Order: sequence, then C-alpha cells, then structure tokens
Amino acid sequence: MRLTLKSPFPFKARVAPPQQPPCRWCSCAISNQTSKPARPPVKWERLLDGLGADDRRTLPPTRLSQRWMDYHGKNNWEGLLDPLDDDLRSEIIRYGSFVQAAYESFDFDPSSPTYAACLYANSTMLERSGVHGSGYYVTKNLHATSSIPLPRWIERMPRWMQVQSSWIGYVAVCNDNKEISRLGRRDIVIALRGTATCLEWLENLRATLTHCKGVNPSVPSDEPMVETGVLSLYTSGTVMCPSLQHLLREEVLRLLRMYRDEPLSLTITGHSLGASLAILAAYDIKTTIKHSPHLSVISFGGPRVGNRSFRHHLEQQGTKILRIVNSDDLITKVPGFFVEDHDGVVGEENARVAHLTDWIQKRVKDSRRVYANIGHELRLSSRDSLKLNSINVATCHDLQTYLDLVNGFVSSTCPFRAGARRMLKKTTTVPSIK
Repeated sequence: MRLTLKSPFPFKARVAPPQQPPCRWCSCAISNQTSKPARPPVKWERLLDGLGADDRRTLPPTRLSQRWMDYHGKNNWEGLLDPLDDDLRSEIIRYGSFVQAAYESFDFDPSSPTYAACLYANSTMLERSGVHGSGYYVTKNLHATSSIPLPRWIERMPRWMQVQSSWIGYVAVCNDNKEISRLGRRDIVIALRGTATCLEWLENLRATLTHCKGVNPSVPSDEPMVETGVLSLYTSGTVMCPSLQHLLREEVLRLLRMYRDEPLSLTITGHSLGASLAILAAYDIKTTIKHSPHLSVISFGGPRVGNRSFRHHLEQQGTKILRIVNSDDLITKVPGFFVEDHDGVVGEENARVAHLTDWIQKRVKDSRRVYANIGHELRLSSRDSLKLNSINVATCHDLQTYLDLVNGFVSSTCPFRAGARRMLKKTTTVPSIK
C-alpha cells in the first residue's frame, strides 16, 4: 500500500513570529519500550491472562475483534446506542481514559518551570497517568500554538500568560500482541485534552466561522467553514514549534507506512477543545492522506466546530464521529446562536428561531455564526445520575462526569442502571423493627 500526501493542503498553515524560547517538546525522545502494569490487569486483559505472545494465533475470536468496525461506526452505530451495547460502552470508556491521561500528564501549575508541558517521559506516560496495562505506547507528543499576537508589555506579566505553545496530547500505538488479538487489529490513538492555558481560552472566544482552504465546492456559497479559534490552534506554529497539523500529518503518515501490511484503525478522541481539534484532525487526515485506514472520532463534551457544508464533507469522506453529549452541559450548545441541524430534523435551536423573518435569518447567516451539529450523538444527562451532588457548569462538563454517565447509562427509557438498582433496593428493603 502506497501512502502519499495530496496538495494543496486543506488548511493554510499560519506561522506566527517566535515570541518565546524554542519549544522544549520538539526534542522529546521517542521510546518504544512498554512499562509493566502497576496494578492487576484490567478486565480485558484477564480474558487473555496466561497466554504467551506466540499463542495469539490460536485464540478464539472475541466479539470485539469480530465486530470492531461496527463499534467504530461502520454502520453509524445503528442499534448500538439505545440501548447502549456493553462492548461499545467499554470501548468509549477505554478511549476516555486515554483523554484522562492527557489531563493527568499536563502540568497545570503556573509557578512550575515546566508549566504547560508534559510531566512524564513517553515510556512511562500512560502508566504514571493511570492507564495501566493498556498495551499501548506513546510515539509522539503533540502541542498546539495560538496565533494571537502578544503585545510587548506581556513580558512584564506572569509567565503563565505568555505561554504561546502548550502540550495538548499524544499519539499512541497498540503494541501488545494480546491486546491486538482482542481488538482484532492494531489501533492508533490520538488523544487531546481540553482548554487549559490563557491563550487557549482567548482562542475559544474567536467563535466566527472561517473558510477551509483547498476545497472547491460545486456551489461557492457551500464552502466548508470551521471555528476560527480552533482552526488557529490547529494550523498555527512558530519557527521552532511546528503546528499541531504538521505534527499529526507527519506522525500518522510514518505509522501508516510502518504498519502498512497489518489491519489498522485510527481513533481520534478528545474532550472539550480536544473534541473540536479531533474533528479538524480527522478531516485533515482524510483529505491529505491517501489510503488512510478506518478512521473514527470519539468526542466528549465537544462544542460545535463547523457549518453544514463542513459536516457534509466529513460524511462524504467516510469519517465516523460519535459525539458523547451531556444535555446539561452548556459547552455542547455553543458557539453559535443559530444552528442548521441534520437534514429533515428540526432541532431545539431551530424551533426557537422558526418565526424569524427572512431578513433576520439572512443577517444571522452573514454573521458567520451558523453552526451545525456534527456526528452521531449518544445523549446523556447529569440529572439521571445519583452520584452527582450538584448540577453546575463545571461538574456537567467534567470528563469524569461523562465517563460516569456512560458507565451507568442503559437506554433512554432506563437512563441510569446504577441509580435504578439503588432505588429498587431502597424501595424493597424492609425496615428493621427496633
């Protein structure tokens, strides 16, 4: 299989003038060693416990290995979301743990000399961040750069306000024979965290839509557009710090060449800002790399990222996107005050503006704030969980809340299995007589 890059690129890279010391992540060493698990094997490992690497050919095929393409959206997750299939539930939580590892590995301490960097070496990152015995190893550190120009007086401000490039995630590859056998293919994971630095928050405020370069739509007005701030974080770089776009293209192409003779999958997962960047990365990879493997996106708490034309191009590419949404999470309802939902479906936002005059609707569209919901949704609600003591913006958007909701969700008619069991136990317990 021959892998090549097409030109022109779909996004026009922007290079900001270097305004800080050379990026310390560019020289990170890549380690191919895998650390030993720090705790007992997790459930999927116990199924294969005791078998040597040479025995994987004799292992009976698992349900996951036989249906992994279904669990990664081959048929748009039809019949798997409501009720939620248990194997799909495990896969969603497993990929969520990779995103959690990105948070755990990020240095949030503004007073630290390594603020906004990765705390751990590649060889120990997953183990030290809590993902024990995953069977994956990290091959590449990723960082994102803001294109917002920094004024000269910023040098007198605290260092945490000056960080223009920050570590945002990593690329990892499954290299454990038992796990490859269980999964039914070798899996490549791209995990991206959410907003953390000052400039990333400022980029989030740039919520107008901007054009994607390199796409020639049949109708000029039907050009795909994405959020300006997210596109900036994806395509911007400095002389010493390559853009996230460049790092991903280079690493994905290298890995696809390395494992070109094996069954492969590429899974991009992220939370919040990372969810938006995951969709841009999927679009970019499918547009620029020929013969790319099955690619799916599993996003948690992602805001809107593009217009209806952008969604249409993603669907034409065959990119599969599963969007995990908490109905009580405000972040999933922004940006944009007017939404073009899926064809033939009237969303809540559309209902609120159904009676607007044509003149007002035209002004809304001209403002470049007309977003579309992208992907297939697994919709959850914090109000169905008995584990949450309060419902607030921070709690509803937290990644751990999403993982807890996925773990407990059964179906739309029986939304939370753990809560249902506790309620049933409470109502059927006979009080003791004193």
